[in-house]
Amino acid sequence: MAKHDYDIGIIGGGAAGLTVAAGASQLGVKTLLVEREPALGGDCLHYGCVPSKTLIKTARVYHLIKNARSFGLPDVSVGRVDFKDVARRIQSVIETIQQHDSVERFCGLGVKVEFGAPRFVDEYTVEIGGKSYSAKKWVISTGSSPSSPPLEGLDLTSYITNKEVFSLEALPSSMIVLGGGPIAIEMAQAFSRLGTDVTVIQRSPRILTREDSDMAELIMKALETEGVSFYTRTKLKRVSEKSGVKEVVFEHEGREKKITGKALLIALGREANLDDLGLENTGIEYSSKGLILDERLRSTQKHIYGAGDVTGRYLFTHAAGYEGGVVIANAVFHLPKKVNYRFIPRCTYSDPELACIGLTEREAEREGIEYTVWKEKFSSNDRALAEGETTGLIKLLVDRKGHPLGVQILGLHAGELLSEWVAAMNGGMKLSALASAVHPYPTLSEINKRVAGDLLSSKLFSDRVRKTLRFFFHFKGRACGSGEHSH
Repeated sequence: MAKHDYDIGIIGGGAAGLTVAAGASQLGVKTLLVEREPALGGDCLHYGCVPSKTLIKTARVYHLIKNARSFGLPDVSVGRVDFKDVARRIQSVIETIQQHDSVERFCGLGVKVEFGAPRFVDEYTVEIGGKSYSAKKWVISTGSSPSSPPLEGLDLTSYITNKEVFSLEALPSSMIVLGGGPIAIEMAQAFSRLGTDVTVIQRSPRILTREDSDMAELIMKALETEGVSFYTRTKLKRVSEKSGVKEVVFEHEGREKKITGKALLIALGREANLDDLGLENTGIEYSSKGLILDERLRSTQKHIYGAGDVTGRYLFTHAAGYEGGVVIANAVFHLPKKVNYRFIPRCTYSDPELACIGLTEREAEREGIEYTVWKEKFSSNDRALAEGETTGLIKLLVDRKGHPLGVQILGLHAGELLSEWVAAMNGGMKLSALASAVHPYPTLSEINKRVAGDLLSSKLFSDRVRKTLRFFFHFKGRACGSGEHSH
């Protein structure tokens, strides 16, 4: 049997790679972790989840201050935003979290960390800076990067992506956002709230195309109310730049239109980071979307695994962490664990937030599943009224037997509220258990109990149940009828 330097080698120090490295090493597996960038943490920590949520919070606070009167407070005069201060706060949060993803911590766990650009020379060996490292098993978790569209003039036009947007020298007076996905919508609202004139150009008929149209439209209306402009059903034609001003030309409703802005943010999807890895020397198969993997996340070379964005499936940090756990089960414990994405949650951190798990209506219809929809509005929730956050609703999809198929929550702290459904649906909890559970009052989470209770109430308070009770216990029925009032 061939001897290798390491039991397992991991390429990529993002969520998936760090999960595998920490787990494997603590189980006694000799582990090598290779990262191309100068620090661990991946895109999420440095250019994604962490900086974006930090920016979103800053923008929300500024927005609330400017709207103090709606809470019964006097008007507040606020100064202009200095984005350098915002960027410094973002960087401080990154640096704090970076300590958890430090080389020292992982070295303490027993992981050997190497920085540099790795390249496979064969299916068991990579080369980094002229030095070779071999491992019995490999995990490719190199993440993804923002993709650039084949757009005329883009190569001559300066633009930003999520990698640059959090470290701008100054707040742009105007911004054009190409794309209508979660990143585009989150950044559009955040910069609009900070004082930037924002225009979103979306190729599809609506924003957030993965979500149900009713939810996406509510978010779009909320952003429009705050001043964000939208153009949907467009066809991009070309871009250009003159004296620092960017111009985007596109077709809209059969006419050519031009929009100018000081900043151009491109958020048109992502592509797996697989270039320059020497994959052609490994014999594994891959496409433009990512690695070709089986349900155990093994490539066509069974000792090489993939996890995180390189799978091309669910480009979420929490999905990457989950996939890292699946790799550990297979590569370390040799258990034939398969991925199951049925109940992977997702969240768009706009205001209001949109959080989802399970099937949407579109997905249920596409799969030919019969379903019914139960809704409860945030405007009926006492805590939402007290918070002044009544925009939104929860939508529960159930099958013919009353089992939950999917949940969508649009509203304040939707991502937090969804966690109860994550536990319920992954644990196979009955809706009756959720409806009967005592929730503290007043809380937003009561909306979860309420929508489950609505479904059960339709069965409990039925004519059939009333007739049965009347037959056995001789109940006399309503004490106050329609149009009748007590005195």
